[in-house]
Amino acid sequence: MADLRVTYDQKANAAYVSFANQQARSKVARMYPCDPVEVGGMINLDFDENGCLIGIEVLGANAKLPQYLLDVAERLDIEGV
Repeated sequence: MADLRVTYDQKANAAYVSFANQQARSKVARMYPCDPVEVGGMINLDFDENGCLIGIEVLGANAKLPQYLLDVAERLDIEGV
């Protein structure tokens, strides 16, 4: 099964979809911002030092991602989580 992690901060309305193996601790070497006009919002693609996509940051997440994904995402804005 693929190692996929989704986090969501409802207060910031920002989500992050991580494809990186958490044990390998891939670090972002380069970030590519998608054209906000083309995608209708702010979406950033994160790549590791080998040029592999390791994550996607989505600002304005409630307008860009399906609600079911936000519902099951790990919440970052709730105390104690």
